Amino acid sequence: MPKNTLSNPKSWEELLNDDAFKKQLTDDVLEHYIIDQRWYGGKSSTMKYLEISEFFTIAHKGDHFYGLLLEVNFKEAFYQHYFLPLGFVEEKEVAGNGLIAPIKLGNTSGYLVDALFLDSFRKVLFEKIIESEPVEGLGTIAFHAGEGLMETEYRSSRFLGAEQSNTSIIFNDDYIVKFFRRIYSSTNPDYQICRYLTEQTSFDRSPTYMGSINLNIVKKHDVTLALMQKLVPNQGDGWEWMLGELRTVFDTLSRKRINIKSLPDIKLFERIKLNDIPLEIIDWTGLELLKKIRTLALRTAQFHVAIGAERNDLKFTAAKYNGDYNVWLKNRLLYMFQNRLNTVENNLHKLKGESLELAQELLERKNDIRARFIEFDWHRMKGERIRVHGDYHLGQVLLDGHDFYLLDFEGEPESTIRDRKVKQMPQKDLAGMFRSFHYAIYATIFEIQDEMPLSKEDLYAAGELLYKYFISIFLDTYLHHIHNHNLNIGYQKEVNFLLQFCLLEKAIYELGYEFNSRPSWAIIPLRGIHSIMNYEQEKV
Repeated sequence: MPKNTLSNPKSWEELLNDDAFKKQLTDDVLEHYIIDQRWYGGKSSTMKYLEISEFFTIAHKGDHFYGLLLEVNFKEAFYQHYFLPLGFVEEKEVAGNGLIAPIKLGNTSGYLVDALFLDSFRKVLFEKIIESEPVEGLGTIAFHAGEGLMETEYRSSRFLGAEQSNTSIIFNDDYIVKFFRRIYSSTNPDYQICRYLTEQTSFDRSPTYMGSINLNIVKKHDVTLALMQKLVPNQGDGWEWMLGELRTVFDTLSRKRINIKSLPDIKLFERIKLNDIPLEIIDWTGLELLKKIRTLALRTAQFHVAIGAERNDLKFTAAKYNGDYNVWLKNRLLYMFQNRLNTVENNLHKLKGESLELAQELLERKNDIRARFIEFDWHRMKGERIRVHGDYHLGQVLLDGHDFYLLDFEGEPESTIRDRKVKQMPQKDLAGMFRSFHYAIYATIFEIQDEMPLSKEDLYAAGELLYKYFISIFLDTYLHHIHNHNLNIGYQKEVNFLLQFCLLEKAIYELGYEFNSRPSWAIIPLRGIHSIMNYEQEKV
């Protein structure tokens, strides 16, 4: 909070009509406030200045709030936009965790607050979605109710867990509204895909679209501020579920004194039906875990079939590979790879042992890796590109008994909003989930290795074998459904080539986070890169 209280002689309803006050608000208050928020994504860059690029009022039945679109300009020559709703309260206790700054309006003292922390504001938003009416024209805020929304009144609201890059609030214990903090001059892919799946397909393993809030300030595009969905029953996300399962798997390895070297091995990407899994493996992992991986594969395939079957809406119709995509893909990957090379070179001193050896191998083979990316030739691709999840991993699915829900279609955080909407190879989603399997296995090993009688080498060998079986079951189920429903993702060699291509891309992408946040985990993507580069490359 600023040392001095903000002051404005105008009333709350005229607060932002004063340019001098807006400058004081941004320079003295908001620049400092947003840096401390978990949803602020510019922490690794240097803020140059912040300004209010747009503001609008949200008024309903006597209540009056503001919506601010904040433009943050960085010294690194780029900018980001954020959504911050403003409210005013006279009592500090009412502001709670949303307190921004003390302010005096005329003769009235009080506090500026992030309005999402006010029950009165949340009530206004919910009621305006329920009562939504068609709105046209630039500069207007549009509230939309989905066909399935039957609510007639607001009863309650509460935050969903810790605040992350967005703010999620549960309404009436039955709906979840995700407020997008970082916003773009375009519809958000999460809103776009969620609404499409609900209104245009029979796919029911993602949360049902219930409503939205969009701002009409860009011609032909709405700025998505919030997405309302049906709250789905669940027992937590796939990541926590998998960690629990893997703990049991490795405990069984020790308890039954299983000889890892005696377990039947398979090739990476070999496809095996569940009924053909060796009994020794089932005895080790348990059948239920393998069945759930098969179910997850089926839901993934059903999602791709649902979104790839569109023939009229150009935002979702499948597309052939072409020269434009070829250029876009290679430029993006080569730029990303060079960025990760620089990161590895600058952080070698943080590594030791196998991690250091693998990082040095990566640097020595950088030209080979570039060649893998450059070898992509769109002329050879016979399959089609579709809209994909884009950031698919275990944390993006919810466990529902023996089944799963897919969620969060917002896309890869580092990508631009345009890139997130590019139709891509479905293998990108498979690679994301497979890399998540790999991460969960090693996260478990790191946690238990000191209490296990097995050597680190044996645990790693067991983990890599487990990883291959997870992939084999997933691929067999996924491809069986895809082919039976005529989604053209290419012939077998093309499927394998693109899967290897995407796994390499994903593992290299992961290096950035690990070296910046937890270098001790860099061995996970480094092992992934090593595995792909030493696997016989499929040719198309």
